[in-house]
Amino acid sequence: MVSLREGDLALQCLYRWERERPGQIFLTQPFDGGKVREWTWAQAADEVRRMAAYLTAQDWEPGTRVAILSRNCAWWIMADLAIWMAGYVTVPVYPSLKAQSVRQILEHSEAKACFVGPTDDKETATLGIPDGVARICFPTVPANGLPAWDAVVAATERIGGDPTRRADDLATIIYTSGTTGTPKGVMHRFTALHFFAATASEMLDLTAEERVISYLPLAHIVERVGLEGTAIFAGFHIFFTEGLETFLADLQRARPTIFLSVPRLLLKFQQGVFAKIPQEKLNKLLRLPIIDRYTKRRILRQLGLGTVRHAACGAAPLPTEILLWYRNLGLDLAEGYGMTEALITHLPRPGSVRPGYVGSALDGVEVKVNELGELLVKSPMNMLGYYKDPQATKAAFTDDGFIRTGDVVHLEPDGQVKIIGRVKEQFKTSKGKYVAPAPIESKLMAHSAVDACCLMGAGLPSPFAVVLLSADARKQCSTAGEQKALEQSLVAQMEHVNAQLDPHERVKFIAIADGPWTVGNGLMTPTLKIKRSVLEGRYQAFVDNWATHSSPVVWESAPDRVVPASVQ
Repeated sequence: MVSLREGDLALQCLYRWERERPGQIFLTQPFDGGKVREWTWAQAADEVRRMAAYLTAQDWEPGTRVAILSRNCAWWIMADLAIWMAGYVTVPVYPSLKAQSVRQILEHSEAKACFVGPTDDKETATLGIPDGVARICFPTVPANGLPAWDAVVAATERIGGDPTRRADDLATIIYTSGTTGTPKGVMHRFTALHFFAATASEMLDLTAEERVISYLPLAHIVERVGLEGTAIFAGFHIFFTEGLETFLADLQRARPTIFLSVPRLLLKFQQGVFAKIPQEKLNKLLRLPIIDRYTKRRILRQLGLGTVRHAACGAAPLPTEILLWYRNLGLDLAEGYGMTEALITHLPRPGSVRPGYVGSALDGVEVKVNELGELLVKSPMNMLGYYKDPQATKAAFTDDGFIRTGDVVHLEPDGQVKIIGRVKEQFKTSKGKYVAPAPIESKLMAHSAVDACCLMGAGLPSPFAVVLLSADARKQCSTAGEQKALEQSLVAQMEHVNAQLDPHERVKFIAIADGPWTVGNGLMTPTLKIKRSVLEGRYQAFVDNWATHSSPVVWESAPDRVVPASVQ
């Protein structure tokens, strides 16, 4: 277990790199379709100090909550550090949320100010930030008379000395993504953030020479702790992206050595490869010894992943077939496990990746399994509790201080963990047996045409799957022959999956949804996980008709009327 030294907390690390690596590049921000702005550690620390001085001058009480509502950018990281330097608490907000959800979080957290950058909905900041909450605009959005980052930095004297925070001080309130209802504010100390950064850096042998690209929401623990936290701790280089249109170019500029992702994006990357090289052709090429190595290296280079030493996926189950596909290309991809309340608790140690498992507990993390098969965890990363919700806080912990994760697992003797599914997501069929949907959904999503999947069937004789096709798969259903070929391949995948399941788990049919399922229409969380209860409610009216259909594949509406899914 790593030693928890206050000298290694985020602010102290900033001061160290400011002194020891002043000319080393810390942040790289692309803008205007190809231009780039960079900050050295000294330059970033200077802007952080000036913004911290501005925040301190507002004379708010210590521990005041200050929010950040923006897509990932260099200013996001600097704002986080400035908030801490001023003695306040950061409240990250997903930029994909609607105005109502943003307002709910800002009001609940009692935020006094909000840093504002680009959001998915242009009206989110205007309508979502309550009156009376001060705003500071990043350079990526028009200030319209409000305080602007560059203007504030230029007009403010930098804060002197090295203001620090105690390890047990409240650092951040991270609101859950809301898969099961109203988001809850999870309170974390600086100790928790430092513990993961130090432990992961030691286990993976991370150095100041690492390069990462930040594109997953910084409001989520995977990016906030796994990327921002480790980068500040180890002193490495963070690159950003302008958006989907420039992502590949931004990724190739970064040439990351560490790469974090989520299942849905890895599926999209794979679909992009298959769009250029049909899957059957690629499989043949990869079986030819002479071409095999060249083809693999070329694909990884074109994806911008040719220099990656460690790649990790989290937030939702990754189909084993997808994991193996990437590892076969030469990408050292592993699955990890965590939750907002306990941060990232499981990662495979180098050389110990076991497909279908999320690794073993990090050093210093205690685990056990209760009578329900639920994983319980305890470590310095455990949350302090839910903000202003003592009842939910009490329910989240066991009497001996373990957090109830809500995940049913299989724990191997060597400590490796396999996620079976969520306790609350399991449903009972009319046969009286329980089905855990997540592992079955993961297997069905290994089909290259499937973009998302939701298994349903509570109270029915057998479960069924509602799937969302990828945009490319939809385009390839313009003729009856193409539609039939797709249906046959989906049936083949279903039969392949059913052969691995117990009789009561076997999928009776696949329903192809019109879509899209997006964050914007409330069917997905900001971390691209399905909102199961919302989807079940949406498709409940179709179930009786679908269940009596003779075909193993049914469509919500005629294929030629299916609306293409918007790219996430």
